[in-house]
Amino acid sequence: MCFKQFESGHFRIQFLSGKNSIITTRFINDKTLSMLFTPAKPKLLIFDVNGTLLNMESIKEAINYAYKHPGAFTQWFSWLLQYSLVDTVTKSYHPFSEIAKASLQMTASSLEVQADEAFMEDILKSMTQLPPHPEVIEGLAILKKAGYKMITLTNSAPAAQQKQLEFAQLQGFFEETFSVDKVKLYKPHPETYEYVLDKMDVKPKEAMLIAAHGWDIAGAVRAGLQAAFIARKEQALYPLAEKPRFVCNDLVELAEELVKL
Repeated sequence: MCFKQFESGHFRIQFLSGKNSIITTRFINDKTLSMLFTPAKPKLLIFDVNGTLLNMESIKEAINYAYKHPGAFTQWFSWLLQYSLVDTVTKSYHPFSEIAKASLQMTASSLEVQADEAFMEDILKSMTQLPPHPEVIEGLAILKKAGYKMITLTNSAPAAQQKQLEFAQLQGFFEETFSVDKVKLYKPHPETYEYVLDKMDVKPKEAMLIAAHGWDIAGAVRAGLQAAFIARKEQALYPLAEKPRFVCNDLVELAEELVKL
């Protein structure tokens, strides 16, 4: 089941009226509130790729096995994101694959295992050969049939993204594919989203980011976009950020909600 903002409850709203600014208090129900404040149907759906559309379980198993630790993948992916942000903050951009390899080296060092060069290259290659999550093709097909304009925005380089979408047989669903490589800043920096909005000629509130990462959702909402969180295994929203419009278990659930708009 998907969860939506303004789903239940009664709210008290105070209105200023008259030349003396008399405050009038009215109680309204959730249906009325939804009509007043629910955003419009999005004109553009922006999809994250790694972990949202593509299943990284095979990478997780390979890293955990090679590094002999059940938390090795989680450590690696956390450092991959952390040091992509370090690059953004310090204005010292490196391609995502280079940060991924450096983070593998760091993970090996922290777990006191050998950072095998051939293994690291195999992981980078495997990142371009990931299968889609089981329901993704069905969900994208529902949205495409409903007439939604869909694009991607990923931290991966353009060439890597192209290989990923071709391998997963997803390229036919998207009108455009975007990479942060064009702006040399990593998500969730606001300029990454603004770049795409400018290229697609849509306003922030006319677009919806769809992602399985709380940091990506937080960045998009902060940039003024609508957002939908896909609650993949071991993922969570950032509690201090504004909530997304939708929280769904998978892409089919979200697609079914979006076709109702």
